[in-house]
Amino acid sequence: MKFSVGLEYALHCLLYMVDLPEGYSVGVRELAHYQGVSETYLAKFFTKLRKAGIVKAAPGVNGGYELALAPQDITFWHVVEAIEGKTPLFQCDEIRQRELLLDQDNLPDAYTKCPCLIHTVMNEAEDRMRQYLNEKTLAWLHGQTMTKIPQDHRKAMQDWFIKE
Repeated sequence: MKFSVGLEYALHCLLYMVDLPEGYSVGVRELAHYQGVSETYLAKFFTKLRKAGIVKAAPGVNGGYELALAPQDITFWHVVEAIEGKTPLFQCDEIRQRELLLDQDNLPDAYTKCPCLIHTVMNEAEDRMRQYLNEKTLAWLHGQTMTKIPQDHRKAMQDWFIKE
């Protein structure tokens, strides 16, 4: 299992947007330039974030995106699902039912009525990860990272995105 680098870019972009004044939007072009990636590349993630209701598009010539939810209401898991999709990480294919020595016309209950233990363990692992990522919010991330960034750099970041 591997999350795409797009997830990391999405989380960074959302983090930059936390300090924007209410009603202020930032363009994908500015976010892409700031991070050194192409606008086209980043735009596809913002389309997904918008469809998930995490950001909203601001109309107009100088429009862009702004957070659609409060930072404390945006969890890491919401962003994971928006960027990576909602497909379960593990897809059980019931391989156990195709074992060579089994009578395929008369499978024992242990192979049909009992849950596959591999599937059970993998689902439990995903549930635990989902629970953990649902506990981590954009507000939490902002609080953790902003205490580590020197105040002058934080001010420079805000000034860069908030151009009067």
